[in-house]
Amino acid sequence: MTNVLSPEKQEQVRALGRLGWSLRQIRRETGVDRATVRRYLEEAGIAIREPRRRRRPPSVPGSKPASQVTTGPGADSKPASQVFPGSDAAVVREECLTSAAKSACEPHRDFIAAALDVGRNGKAIWQDLVTIHGFAGHYESVKRFVRRLRPSSLIAHPRMETAPGEEGQVDYGTGPMVRHPDTGKYRRTRLFALTLACSRKAVWLLTWKSSTKRWCELHEEAFRRLGGAPRTIVLDNLKEGVLEPDVYDATINPLYRDMLAHHGVTALPARVRHPDRKGKVESSVGYAQKTPLAGMRFESLEEAQRYLDEWAERWADKRIHGTTKRQVAAMFAEEKPSLLPLPTEPFRYYQHGVRVVHLDGCIEVARGYYAARPGWIGREVHVQWDSRCVRIIDPQTGQLLREHLLTQPGHFRIDERDRSPRTPPQIEQLLRRANVAGKHVGLLCEQIEQRRDQWGARQILGVLALVKKHGFAAIDDHCRVALEAGVPTYRLVARLAKRPRDETELLHQTHDLIRQLAHYGDVIRRKTEPQNQP
Repeated sequence: MTNVLSPEKQEQVRALGRLGWSLRQIRRETGVDRATVRRYLEEAGIAIREPRRRRRPPSVPGSKPASQVTTGPGADSKPASQVFPGSDAAVVREECLTSAAKSACEPHRDFIAAALDVGRNGKAIWQDLVTIHGFAGHYESVKRFVRRLRPSSLIAHPRMETAPGEEGQVDYGTGPMVRHPDTGKYRRTRLFALTLACSRKAVWLLTWKSSTKRWCELHEEAFRRLGGAPRTIVLDNLKEGVLEPDVYDATINPLYRDMLAHHGVTALPARVRHPDRKGKVESSVGYAQKTPLAGMRFESLEEAQRYLDEWAERWADKRIHGTTKRQVAAMFAEEKPSLLPLPTEPFRYYQHGVRVVHLDGCIEVARGYYAARPGWIGREVHVQWDSRCVRIIDPQTGQLLREHLLTQPGHFRIDERDRSPRTPPQIEQLLRRANVAGKHVGLLCEQIEQRRDQWGARQILGVLALVKKHGFAAIDDHCRVALEAGVPTYRLVARLAKRPRDETELLHQTHDLIRQLAHYGDVIRRKTEPQNQP
């Protein structure tokens, strides 16, 4: 039974065969048996490179081939590989070997070996040689020397081309060791990278920890450094950006989604466990980790960020990219006009969560209580809040149900439309209703409220009830009479509302009521005044 490889493995085998790799090299790289590799290459019509034969040493003047041996008595027989010291052949052979092994990096062998031990790559070693030791050689010389010390393996990846300003890729990586300001110990930081897919221009930022708000702030900082934003952001499925991964309809974190929408950007999560979709930023993170940051330690986060920015300006932006064969800074200058302009107003950050409407029709947010729309008791709602207001949102449709100003802990915010009819009205609300009922009605109720007694609210409700029963004009006239008489009470207005036919009887009743109220006032005053001590 023949082996059947996966489509990805088959394509890798064919790609390496087209590159001219031998069967032994393909087996070492992919782990597939050479017979299976040969079968797939023959089916695809790809020429198979036979293993190279061992080369014979170059012939040196004065030496004999191995096949030419002098025999006979007194004759010396020696192979071509045996050369006597001091002969012309020995001098020529030594010169050939010296020229082949000589390298401009040989005086710096110890420095290069130490840099390789801490994980720095050839580009970083060449930059350090130029900066520290004044190295005058080319990068290719360092690369060849590093390959002899540490052979590398090649990995094939598909190439993706995008239009200018169309796509940016973001990712997290591990940053350098930095001394933490609180503990005083070295702590590993996080490295945020945003790379433009067209020009390969990258922004690297360091941070201590990650959260949804910090993730969004790093995006905004990167947009400001670039002077614009790409139309699409490709990211992996970390919780700061994606709540529920799905290749067809992923659930984006609300704060992250709204921040990108504020800048006109769309989030495009990659497929789970497929980092090749954002290979440009993956390579950018590795480039920063291995070149400027490998083996480095810093005393503060600001120092580390400043070092990273200086390196990016001097080396990363001025390098000739290996794929595009052009300078990154020149390509970014062409792509920058295609980026989306930054908004004039900053994005207002908020917190979000899920709440259940209580039996009183309110939800609790930051120890305050806010009323939802009627009919939502016992149901879940989405809530967004910041330092100014609280927004209650329908979880199904995303419709804004209610928006309240932020209140103090333990206080309530209830919209007048949502207030229950059984809820006692506030005194300010009663006074507003009294002012609408009439000028003298409002003045009478204000004088009642100024006494600050426990019956004040009930008396105002009584005056408003008389307005509802007898009409605005009649009660306003009776309130004017009570104000002129100097007795602004509900009882007098209620007596006057009976409207007797005889005006004289009305006048007598008014004076009798005034005398009664004055008598009651004297009695109350005598009871409240302190008695004289003997």
